[in-house]
Amino acid sequence: MAVHNPYQSYQTNAVQTASPGELTLMLYNGCIKFIKLARKAIEENNIPEKNTNLQKAQKIIQELMVTLDMKYEVSKNLMSLYDYMNRRLIEGNVKNDIVILDEVEAFVTELRDTWKEVIKQNRIQQYGQGGVVL
Repeated sequence: MAVHNPYQSYQTNAVQTASPGELTLMLYNGCIKFIKLARKAIEENNIPEKNTNLQKAQKIIQELMVTLDMKYEVSKNLMSLYDYMNRRLIEGNVKNDIVILDEVEAFVTELRDTWKEVIKQNRIQQYGQGGVVL
C-alpha cells in the first residue's frame, strides 16, 4: 500500500502547475538551498553531504543552461554566467572553499531576486495592481 505524503503531493502539484517563469524561480531557490546545505556540510566536515549538495546545485545550473533560448543576446550573457558559476561550484567542491560557495550563492540570489521582480511586474501588467505577490 502506498503511503500518502501530503508535502510531496503539494510539491509535485506546484511543479506541474507552475508557469515557466515560476519553474525558473524554483530552480534558483533550489540552487541556493543546496549551496547553503553544502556550506553547512563543509563546516561540519561532512564531505559526502557537501559533494551531494554541490552536485545538485550544479545540475540545476546545467538545467538553466540547457533551457536558454540562444537567439536572444541576454541568453548568451546568461550562458557565460551560468558556465562560470558551474565551474566555480566544481572548484568549491574540490577545494572545500566556502568563499567560492558564497560567491556563487550571491550570483544566484541576485538572479533569483531579479527574476522574482520580473514575474511580479508581469503579473501586475496582466492583472493590475491586485496581482499576486510572490
